[in-house]
Amino acid sequence: MSNKIGVFVCHCGINIASMVDVKKLVEYAKKLDGVAVSKDYKYMCSDVGANLIKDSIKKDKLDGIVIACCSPRMHEHTFRGVVESGGVNAFNLEIANIREQCSWAHEDKERATEKAKALVRGAVSKAKLLEPLETSKIKVNPDAMVIGGGIAGIQSALDLAEQGHKVYLIEKSPSIGGRMAQLDKTFPTLDCSGCILTPKMMDAANHPNIELLSYSEVVGVEGSIGNYTVKVKKKARYVDLDKCTGCGDCVQACRLKDRVTSEFDEEIGKRSAIYIPFPQAVPLKCVIDKEHCLMLTRGKCGTGPLCVEACEAGA
Repeated sequence: MSNKIGVFVCHCGINIASMVDVKKLVEYAKKLDGVAVSKDYKYMCSDVGANLIKDSIKKDKLDGIVIACCSPRMHEHTFRGVVESGGVNAFNLEIANIREQCSWAHEDKERATEKAKALVRGAVSKAKLLEPLETSKIKVNPDAMVIGGGIAGIQSALDLAEQGHKVYLIEKSPSIGGRMAQLDKTFPTLDCSGCILTPKMMDAANHPNIELLSYSEVVGVEGSIGNYTVKVKKKARYVDLDKCTGCGDCVQACRLKDRVTSEFDEEIGKRSAIYIPFPQAVPLKCVIDKEHCLMLTRGKCGTGPLCVEACEAGA
C-alpha cells in the first residue's frame, strides 16, 4: 500500500489544457489524503517530464504515482518504465485518463475540470491500495488455432504457418473456402474468385505446419493465453478419408441424386445424399448427409446402398 503519492498532471500540449484547468487540478490534488506532491508539465511523456517524475520520487520519497494524462493504452507502458527507473515498483502506478474521458469528451471547461478532479480523486484512492508486483516469465505453447476456414481464416493460418507456428485450422463445413468459394468474381476488380482462393486452399492443405480439421467444431475452450486446451468435435462423414479418392462415382450412383437441396448453391441447385461440396473442395472427399441418406434415416436403401457398390476404393 502507498503512503506517499505523487500526482503528475500532463497538459498534452493543448489537448488537455485547453479544456481542463490544469493549475486548479494540481492544487486540488495537493489537498487529497495521501498526496505528498502534485506537479504539472506540458508533455509528461517527454524526457523532461520523465525526469520530473523520477526526481520527485527521490526527493519526496514517493511510493505511489498517479499520472493524469491520456489513455493508458498510449503511455502506461512508458510510465511504468519511468516509475521503475525512479525506484518505485512499476505496478504502484495508476493512470487517470483526463484526455479521452474528459477533455475530448466535453465542451464546458468548468465541468470538465470538475470531472478531471473526480478522476484524479478516484485514481489516488486506488493508488493507496496498490501493492508491488513482480513480473515473471513462463513457457507458453506457441501453437495457434484459427477457427473458420474462409479466405480470412486461410490467409491467417498461412501467415502464422510461414512464421514457424504449428496451426490448427478448424472449419465446420466439409470443405474450407467459405463464402468466397461461392462467388464467381470479387468486388471491385471483378477478378476470378476461384483463381484467387483455390491456390490458397491447396497451400493451406499441404503446408507442413497446418493441420486441417474440416467438418469440425469447437465445443469447449479452457485455459489462458499460451496454455489453452480446446475441445474439438469432429463430425462423422461416414466415409473413410484415407480411402476416398474423390472420384465422385458414389455421388453419381446415389439413389437420391439431384434430389437433395444444395447448401453450396444456396438451395437453388440439387445434390445427392452423398456429395462433394463443390469441384474444388479441400479436402476433396465425399461426405454423407445423415439427414437425407436412406440408410441412415430408414436403415434401408433399396436392395442395398448403391454408393457402396460404386466405390472401388471401399471407402
